Amino acid sequence: MMVPKQHSWLRLIFRYRGTELPRTKWRIAGVVLLACGVTAAELMLEDTQFHTDLHPLPFTLVGIALSIFLGFRNSSAYDRWWEGRKLWGSLINTTRSMARQVLTLISEVPEGRTLSSAEKKEITTLQTELVRRIIAFTHALRLSLRDIDDLKDLEPFLPKDEIEALKTETNKPSAISKGTADRIQVAWSKGWIHPLHVGILEQSLVTLTDIQGACERIKSTPIPMTYTTLIHRIVAVYCYGLPFGVVSEVGALTPIVVLVVSYAFFGLDTIGDEIEQPFGYDDNDLPLDQMSRLIEVNLRQRIGETDLPPLLKPVDEYLS
Repeated sequence: MMVPKQHSWLRLIFRYRGTELPRTKWRIAGVVLLACGVTAAELMLEDTQFHTDLHPLPFTLVGIALSIFLGFRNSSAYDRWWEGRKLWGSLINTTRSMARQVLTLISEVPEGRTLSSAEKKEITTLQTELVRRIIAFTHALRLSLRDIDDLKDLEPFLPKDEIEALKTETNKPSAISKGTADRIQVAWSKGWIHPLHVGILEQSLVTLTDIQGACERIKSTPIPMTYTTLIHRIVAVYCYGLPFGVVSEVGALTPIVVLVVSYAFFGLDTIGDEIEQPFGYDDNDLPLDQMSRLIEVNLRQRIGETDLPPLLKPVDEYLS
């Protein structure tokens, strides 16, 4: 995601990276070249009975409808982007809460019994393992949303045999959650968790699963192709036909008018494409690497670790 520094209004006007221009520049250039050709032909043929212009009324009517459709589509795409950001914000909060629950609720001493030093050490080991599994879940969710099969980011947090087992899993975050639930069940059977507290930990796991499912819904259900294709086609036909519709009215200024209008329509069309899927690597997609690293650092601090990776910062104003 682009995280621009505080720039002046003028610098924002001429900004290139993180804008729609990398995707639309060649489309706009093609329309402007066509407009130059149509303008030249119109000026050369203005004294003859042949003309290249059309009546501008159809372009006015189509332009109004197209603006409405583009606004609706971009609003839908932004809703998907913003929902994705809210889900990852909820993930940050839930992982912090669950880590706190693990460190405070898994220590129950059964009535009339004193824990041995070995058992206390075992509980501490279990707490550390569970917190690290929460971190592993976060990284696994990020990898899943970005269709990355490399599990090296999970190796510091899970046993080697589990890493190998995950390679055959189709839903790796879900498999990690199942392993976490199994360990909570074992802790409960040993009397290390009060029965009333088991439900609290289980609810945190349910919340993590709900977040995962909502993210997967956004990823696997794009805006219907028929709607997107229709918008692309109408924008293309409108922009490439525009020179013929305005040349009789604006004459030699046709290329400039076409440049402004096509920039607006191609730009609006492209914005919807870029933010429709918020979990990728486009300039304006969500910074999943940064948020995953934030969760990792926060949770590892809770279990007393000090050899922590640095929080990710923008590089050339880009945050991955």
